[in-house]
Amino acid sequence: QVQLVESGGRLVQVGQSLRLDCASNKVIDSFDQMVWYRQGPEKQREFVAVIFLTGRTNYSDSVQGRFTVSRNALNNEFYLSMDNLKVEDTAVYYCGARYRGVDYWGQGTQVTVSS
Repeated sequence: QVQLVESGGRLVQVGQSLRLDCASNKVIDSFDQMVWYRQGPEKQREFVAVIFLTGRTNYSDSVQGRFTVSRNALNNEFYLSMDNLKVEDTAVYYCGARYRGVDYWGQGTQVTVSS
């Protein structure tokens, strides 16, 4: 069973930066992919970023150039670094991982961007 725990969400101002962490109880090099999704107020959950086992990354158009997904195999953690935050980035952010064909999710962490 994979357990993922997000941390780092908080209230920030427009233009500021923030890093979200996702800690795993499994070796992250065993994951096919690690993802970040978000769900804003009264919105559906949407894709934000992915990092594959190969190290290749992909981002949604709305965060491309501002957000960076990375990983640290030594700590079994992966991250979402967010720069130049906007009000529309306000959401609950979820990390997820695919392990042996099954998707696992964390409980979410709230990011609020205030103007």
